Amino acid sequence: MSTDVDFPQLLMQTSPIFQNREFSFTLKDDIYVRYQSFNDLAELKEAIQSKCPYKIDIGAVYNTKPRDHKKIKASEFYPVQKELVFDIDMTDYDEIRTCCSGASICMKCWPFMTAALKVLDKALREDFGFRHLLWVYSGRRGIHCWVCDQRARDLTQEGRAAIAEYLQLVSGSDQMDCKVNVPLSYPAVSRAYDMLKSIFEETVLGTNYQDILNHPSQRKALLAVLDDKDLCERLEERWSNDKRTSVEKWADLEKEAKKKLKAIVLQFTYPRLDIHVSKGLNHLLKSPFVVHPKTGRVCVPIDPLRADEFNPMAVPTIKHLLTELDGIAEQIQDSRKARGYHGTSLALSMEIFDRFLRSLDADTHLQQPGKHTASPNTMPMSRFVHSFPL
Repeated sequence: MSTDVDFPQLLMQTSPIFQNREFSFTLKDDIYVRYQSFNDLAELKEAIQSKCPYKIDIGAVYNTKPRDHKKIKASEFYPVQKELVFDIDMTDYDEIRTCCSGASICMKCWPFMTAALKVLDKALREDFGFRHLLWVYSGRRGIHCWVCDQRARDLTQEGRAAIAEYLQLVSGSDQMDCKVNVPLSYPAVSRAYDMLKSIFEETVLGTNYQDILNHPSQRKALLAVLDDKDLCERLEERWSNDKRTSVEKWADLEKEAKKKLKAIVLQFTYPRLDIHVSKGLNHLLKSPFVVHPKTGRVCVPIDPLRADEFNPMAVPTIKHLLTELDGIAEQIQDSRKARGYHGTSLALSMEIFDRFLRSLDADTHLQQPGKHTASPNTMPMSRFVHSFPL
């Protein structure tokens, strides 16, 4: 099917799944407007154009229209469906990053996000059988995952918690030295370790990346995982004025603390999840394709099969897109009807998104034989995004 097809027209825009979905707008001066809902795409589009939100978040599907929640008792208003979501933020890696901190990112630390995507994508597909995973750049310092299978959207809060906790291998306060709190012999843990070992060697130890054993603060945190005071002191004394690379120093650990290496690799490369985001049905998550208000970058989808190629620094900004669209407008009289994004740096991102949507829609058809129109259960956020072709 051509990507020139007007995808929103293939979907049932007036289904309860759309009408009962919460949208949240962040307006100027950080005014936060929750529990908005819309009868159709035209109404949503009108609200966006009139309010000009700085940010748009998407929430759950409720048992009634969210905008009417004050008309009923609080106990009678509750979420009934939502994508299973994951949020990985680079600030959770600050204790191990040697290049950046806070909201800053660079290509030396971005591999932590790439590793998180690869490990979680594999676990969600192989351990839980999910097929429709949309990975999205947050626009600044992290990534989001929307698991959109019907089984995922129908999960209870207990079911979401069980999955999130199963995937959370690294947890604990800043005061904890070893934060890997599961048996290292578990098959899922061994699989993650096999995936992460080479990433650890390149990203955590590599001279062109974190070079962690040559940075005192981060080196101390790594050695603390050993839980062996004498060994830590001995290595610290040996390494403090040692000009060798981190890879060469790691060889010392391979000789003296081989049993602890697996825990170190996992603690320093395994995805650091905010599981509260995944557990809650009423938690909001930034919509794909919105513009991050601080960076101006678009929250674009990431192809998990080409995650190594993704560069957050190359993601188009709204300013750059407007410049590209101005050039297109000179060639096409009605660039919006012609979907001007085809001629912009957003084209590949839209192709990834289209491919994801069509796979999801095809799967929905298979689950509902005999139906020739798109299911009302097709992910409503897709209707929202596709209703605004650049």
